[in-house]
Amino acid sequence: MTASTDTAPGVVRFVLDGRTVDVPDPDPTRTVLQYLREDLGRTGTKEGCAEGDCGACTVAVAEPDADGRLRVRAINSCIQFLPTLDGKELITVESLRGSDGTLHPVQQAMADCHGSQCGFCTPGFVMSLFALYKHQENPDRTAIDDAIAGNLCRCTGYRPIIEAAVEMYRQEPRGGSWLLQPAAASQQELSADESKRLDAQAAIRRNESLALTNGNRRYFAPRTGAELAELYARYPDAVLLAGGTDVGLWVTKHYAEIETVIYTGSVAGLKVMQATDSHLEIGAAVTYTDAMPLLLHHFPTMSELLRRFASPPIRNAGTLGGNVANGSPIGDSMPALLALDAVLLLRSASESREMRLDEFYLDYQENALRPGEFIEQIKIPRLHADDQLQSYKVSKRFDQDISAVCGAYRLRLGDDNRIDDVRIAYGGLAAIPKRARACERALAGREFAEAIVVEAMAALDDDFEPITDMRASEDYRRRICKNLLLRFYRETSASLDGKPPVRIYDYGRQKQA
Repeated sequence: MTASTDTAPGVVRFVLDGRTVDVPDPDPTRTVLQYLREDLGRTGTKEGCAEGDCGACTVAVAEPDADGRLRVRAINSCIQFLPTLDGKELITVESLRGSDGTLHPVQQAMADCHGSQCGFCTPGFVMSLFALYKHQENPDRTAIDDAIAGNLCRCTGYRPIIEAAVEMYRQEPRGGSWLLQPAAASQQELSADESKRLDAQAAIRRNESLALTNGNRRYFAPRTGAELAELYARYPDAVLLAGGTDVGLWVTKHYAEIETVIYTGSVAGLKVMQATDSHLEIGAAVTYTDAMPLLLHHFPTMSELLRRFASPPIRNAGTLGGNVANGSPIGDSMPALLALDAVLLLRSASESREMRLDEFYLDYQENALRPGEFIEQIKIPRLHADDQLQSYKVSKRFDQDISAVCGAYRLRLGDDNRIDDVRIAYGGLAAIPKRARACERALAGREFAEAIVVEAMAALDDDFEPITDMRASEDYRRRICKNLLLRFYRETSASLDGKPPVRIYDYGRQKQA
């Protein structure tokens, strides 16, 4: 399979139901949802929240993976801009219908298990389950729960939908369509249908950059870091678009009219990640889904935080670099990265430089980036053999919820049980995510004992002036950030004493499996 070299630069081209779709110079911020419903009449995909929370808009995107197989991932079409589909295959709920009108095994299982009532949310659930069906063979309860964490249903409740997720693997796949084959079959040799789909994508994959003009609005998808730097120098007021999980809301919620968009997702160099002897190096355009295996391998105690980070459709699109650059005080990655002493590699057309993350945030939504400068890579130091790392998230719901408080802690003890090194960071408390330096000073060099930790908890009042909003009051946030530090002490001290880890609470996920 070879890439086409004659793709017109002003045309977005993607595959839908085996056919190539050309969209000449679309509005750069037109969403996939708007295009499906208004232009193609595909009204199976619904609009609920228009911010990637409810999942009614879920569709799937298929692309080749590193092994040359088709990889399917669910995304939120309500905040995904249409030009980002260029060179990919789009799969909607209508795509799953058989050529003879029969239901897909996922759809049939939803019907058989009575997983649909009013039906509004059903297509989104079907697409999330379809992505699971193509990704994992016989998933356990936790995997099923995670797969539909970004979908809301207010009618049937989740029991029949979860039953459908189990039942869909018992349905007999009909015909040779790749869409009908579950994950187990897709691990074998390429089927004729899968090979045909890969060929269709290869035929439209461009070697050159994408450039669109729609009135006075522009969209660029550069392919190299140098080209990105040059474009950003030319258009310093442009919006850099990564996964769109935040920028999409500017358009759908705030009705922003963005004049120039520069998409980072086509820059191959920004999608590279590796582990060196000293650091993990993660390109700014690496999605959370792709980064998670590497992060969990080196930082396994972050498992709960990463699993609770947004939902699969958001993690499939959103990037670590975008979360860091956005600098939201409720961005869940920043406290852990601050505790790990992460460093940012910044680049512009004229230079590259490194900056510690704890120097990057200046004020609410303000950072130290210069005009035309962007984050190229996040460098995360490996843990020392004696380091203890933990991160906690407190929110009203377990899944798909914004943090009221997110805390991260890294500790290294000396032989005499004195604290040689400590990093404590919080998000969700104030205008920016930041380290708790007064609390760190209250602990440094002292014995790791509960009385000392309780004393240091008071220093958090000097580090933060928490806000009151719809998620939590100032008083609640003050108490929670202190109690999370105490929780870290109790869990860590038990572990260091060789006792089973003390879990302050258990959501019972494993008991449900």
